[in-house]
Amino acid sequence: MNELSVKEDQARYDDALVAKIARRLIPFLAISYFASYLDRVNLSFAATEMTRDLHFSPQVYGWGAGIFFLGYALLEPPSNYMLHLLGARIWISRIMLSWGIISGLAALTWNETSFYLLRFLLGAAEAGFMPGIILYLTYWIPPQRRARILADFLFAVPLATVFGAPISSYLLIATEGLMGLRGWQWLFIFEAIPPVILGLIAFFFLTDRPKKASWLSLEERSRLEDLTTDPREEPAEQSVLLALVDHRAVTLGAAYFGVVLALYGLSMWLPQMVEAHGVSPASAGYVTAAPFIVGASAMYVWGRHSDWRGERIWHIVLAALAAATGLIGAAIMPNFILTMLALSFAAAGIFGVLPPFWAFVSDRFFGAEAAIAIALVNAIGNLAGFAGPYLVGWIKGGGGSYVQALIALAMGPLFCAALILMTKSQSKRAGD
Repeated sequence: MNELSVKEDQARYDDALVAKIARRLIPFLAISYFASYLDRVNLSFAATEMTRDLHFSPQVYGWGAGIFFLGYALLEPPSNYMLHLLGARIWISRIMLSWGIISGLAALTWNETSFYLLRFLLGAAEAGFMPGIILYLTYWIPPQRRARILADFLFAVPLATVFGAPISSYLLIATEGLMGLRGWQWLFIFEAIPPVILGLIAFFFLTDRPKKASWLSLEERSRLEDLTTDPREEPAEQSVLLALVDHRAVTLGAAYFGVVLALYGLSMWLPQMVEAHGVSPASAGYVTAAPFIVGASAMYVWGRHSDWRGERIWHIVLAALAAATGLIGAAIMPNFILTMLALSFAAAGIFGVLPPFWAFVSDRFFGAEAAIAIALVNAIGNLAGFAGPYLVGWIKGGGGSYVQALIALAMGPLFCAALILMTKSQSKRAGD
């Protein structure tokens, strides 16, 4: 057997091994992230009735929508380090149980203070989940195959809106007045149940590391260790604190801030943008699903294209430019249909950024350093989860319109593209 045939057989074996791991882990992790994201954005579907009942201004809603991310960002690095120390099965289970309970308590919101407090606590409880999963997947998935696997995991983000929108709209209507509670209160209660159940399952289902995977053969475990171990990992164990001030992590976090600004600014306000065009609150959830269907499709295709080409930077940049173009286009379109088409193009760009971006990030840090650095990137980026919704609320509350808000949000992806291009000359891996 010649050398080429050996390499081809090894590549097929490795592909089959990665596919086996993906079949085992990704469906559960994606469903869990679906629940996580839905518990973040269900506020956008409850917003119209909730703000009317509690007499919240656009600024109060924007502040409450965003304050989630202050608690989230504050505790991300320590949470991810705890996952590295204790293992995913314990720490992911803890995260999901705590955020599920607090999410349900949001039904008790009665004034501005309770709104802010519960949103902050929800963010603190959920801190570390998404970057924890990114870190966890670096233990299992080789770098060159990571973008498409991450695309499958991150697919949960747009799907949470695609399916969450009609589910939330239905719950708002079907439960209105049940046992004396408003529909928005039942929305928080019912959508808190899945993370509690999934958190209990996670403790028994997840395997911390490949060497503990009884569902893999000894040969598969050994091969997986070879594929995912990097010679730079051991020295990285010495630099956990340095990761907190690593210029690479800070720069990538700032770039992520740009795309998250657009993601959450749009996600948290899109139902109200749609309603401003005369769509009823009951129908808004269905209409807002359209851009996210496009976004989900683009993310799936773009992640695989990034792996196929073995390239990250230009895939991030082109997707970010598409996001900015779509947002600006939506601001200037003359009618509702064209606006929704432009927003769909923007969603394709926003979600298209995510798989190559996180593949790019996860390939730059190793071991305990990765636990801190990945969380730091996500923490910095998710501060835009506060800034995006608040920015739109501030513009609206100050007498502006959604036109100005969409143009302001478009600056985020442009900022992301500029920073990623700045990193191009610093890339250490061929093909990045």
